[in-house]
Amino acid sequence: MSGWLQRSWRASFFTIALILAAVVAVGMLIGQPAWLLVIALTGILSFHLWQLRRLQQALLHKRRGLPNFGPWRPVAELIRRRGARDRAHRRRLLDALQAFRSATAALPDGTVVLDSQGTIEWFNAAAARLLGLNPRVDQGTAIAHLVRHPRVVQWLADEPQEQALLDVPAPIDENLRLSFRMISYGSNLRLLVVRNISQLLHLEQVRRDFVANVSHELRTPLTVLAGYLDAVDVEELPEWEPVLDDMRGQCMRMRHIVEDLLTLSRLDVQGAPVDDDLPMTEVLLDLTRDARALSQGKHRIEVGDCESFGLVGSAKDLRSAFSNLVTNAVRYTPEGGAITLNWRQHAEGAEFSVVDTGPGIPEQHLPRLTERFYRASTSRSRESGGTGLGLAIVKHVLMTHQGRLEVESVVGQGSTFRCVLPASRIADSSTHS
Repeated sequence: MSGWLQRSWRASFFTIALILAAVVAVGMLIGQPAWLLVIALTGILSFHLWQLRRLQQALLHKRRGLPNFGPWRPVAELIRRRGARDRAHRRRLLDALQAFRSATAALPDGTVVLDSQGTIEWFNAAAARLLGLNPRVDQGTAIAHLVRHPRVVQWLADEPQEQALLDVPAPIDENLRLSFRMISYGSNLRLLVVRNISQLLHLEQVRRDFVANVSHELRTPLTVLAGYLDAVDVEELPEWEPVLDDMRGQCMRMRHIVEDLLTLSRLDVQGAPVDDDLPMTEVLLDLTRDARALSQGKHRIEVGDCESFGLVGSAKDLRSAFSNLVTNAVRYTPEGGAITLNWRQHAEGAEFSVVDTGPGIPEQHLPRLTERFYRASTSRSRESGGTGLGLAIVKHVLMTHQGRLEVESVVGQGSTFRCVLPASRIADSSTHS
């Protein structure tokens, strides 16, 4: 392309030079070279001004008729090629936009494009179906004016980012349950994704009911088995003593699993916890005494920081959560290790922590520790008699108290488990004075 342009411009300059040379030669023959040169230059300039006007009119009115003579030919060719390339680019963009809209329209999840002010710019058919939006009148309307559920209005007012809003009744049908998620993209644009989670919630409820019912049903046969095992006189059957001890141990382990499953089922359906006053100084003393009894002198167990303020919440659940952490530390810390319990102020409120000098937990296991029945080490868990549910219980208890569990661990050095609770859960010191 560049070679063709250079040749075209050279040919144009050469043609103009030949014309001027011929004019000068003729002028010298007739004795008027200056006048002929002026006339020739005026003609050439007028011709190029006329070609420039043609180019301007063609570009201004987007019509054909580009100049196609002399030095204007390569200019016209460049404009034609640039126009063809721009049209092809626009066509590709329009096709991509149409494909995106078609794909978005086919999504089962509702998708609403919002500007920085929360005004609807576009939405797909699923959003219209789930939120009751009308494509003809609702575009350009603030989403908060159309979806008036108080939780949604508050969530939108808080400028949500990645935190999803779950289990909200649909505006068109109270039996449908929706989740809302906001995703920022582009220049001050946000994408509101609305999903029908009714089936997921139903399946979750079926799972909870199944676990609760099975756990209740297992209680009776386990009680019968334990009763028969306790009734057997080992002195009359000395050769069966190892077998009977193993059966008793496994029966006890099953009973612990059932009790933990029932606890989790209760926490799943439990609403706001009862607001008891929990004197943490006494709780730490109780936890230390229980840990020393479980350890039987094999570990050094002590209280580190113990500040005098208490907690407000479910005393039963919080004691259970703290006890699970202490029991795990005793079970997994080798003989001769140290376990320290701490209760102190935290930047967000309060913190209960258990620090041990155990074998530590590999980093890849940390994100999954609170999953039910997840074990970082199956062999160690079986030797210690753990159920794999303790940390799941801790997580659920803390969630119901607006808290969270933090875990730090270094292989070969030990682990630290922190229960971080908000300032709203700190008891008024005057109630304990």
